Amino acid sequence: MRLTGSITALATPFTASAELDLDAWRSLLAKQLEGGTQALVVAGSTGEAAALFDAEYDTLLRSAVEFVAGRVPVLAGTGQSNTAKTIELNRRVAALGADAALVVAPPYVRPTQAGLLAHYRAIADDGALPLVLYNVPGRTGCDLLPATVAELAGHARIVGIKEAVSDPQRMNELLALKSDGFAVLSGDDPTACRAMLAGADGIVSVGSNAMPAAFRRLADLARAGKRGEAEAWDARLRPAYDFLGVEPNPIPVKALLAAQGLGHGLRLPLQTLSPAHAQALRQTAALAAELEHLGRADLAA
Repeated sequence: MRLTGSITALATPFTASAELDLDAWRSLLAKQLEGGTQALVVAGSTGEAAALFDAEYDTLLRSAVEFVAGRVPVLAGTGQSNTAKTIELNRRVAALGADAALVVAPPYVRPTQAGLLAHYRAIADDGALPLVLYNVPGRTGCDLLPATVAELAGHARIVGIKEAVSDPQRMNELLALKSDGFAVLSGDDPTACRAMLAGADGIVSVGSNAMPAAFRRLADLARAGKRGEAEAWDARLRPAYDFLGVEPNPIPVKALLAAQGLGHGLRLPLQTLSPAHAQALRQTAALAAELEHLGRADLAA
């Protein structure tokens, strides 16, 4: 498996009574395919995986696999704080039809680098699915360092990393590990253009939930090395990046999706966007509509 381009970390739409909104879910999946998204992540942190019951998780993944029908890869977020539980979940999502697993570094337990190495090797050795490593220290409390990634990158079942640390030096160290069998993906919307211009294979995006074609255009320009055009398009996206960071993810992006008619909020302890950001939401919704129109026109050209 080779993951490239614009990949969306899907939000999970809920009804007004906080149940799964499967109609909105299918509409979101259709929006992604129509907007040129090149792979999808189900039930990652943006998808509020921690708030999903097992049956809901399975329903989301099964329906995504059926809806997508092989048109793009479907990844399942499976990272747990325990290695054996992660292996068990990987086996479950493999049976549901996922193409790969996105495995975040174990949250909260703060393993050493040796522990992270042993953790990922055990999961990969089990062989249920290809793995994409996921490093986001601000959420997990531990940092999967490039030296550890270097020891994992040669494993036949480890096919890439989503790196959310925005430091360019970190990205450069990871880019040195790229190969035909190991992709390096940015997990940070505001610095993804820079990363892709430096050689990253793509982006796993939050903002592409609401603007899939706009992010596909960004990925296409940056990956083609069209620096001036990519940076100009990135600058147009900058207000959206700013809005998506006003409160913890996925609060802002779910407000933006709700403004587009997809879903009605979040599950506690997350709450809907503060009224203080209502004007920014309106402005971002208008910007998203404009850039998505231009992105779709570019795809159709």
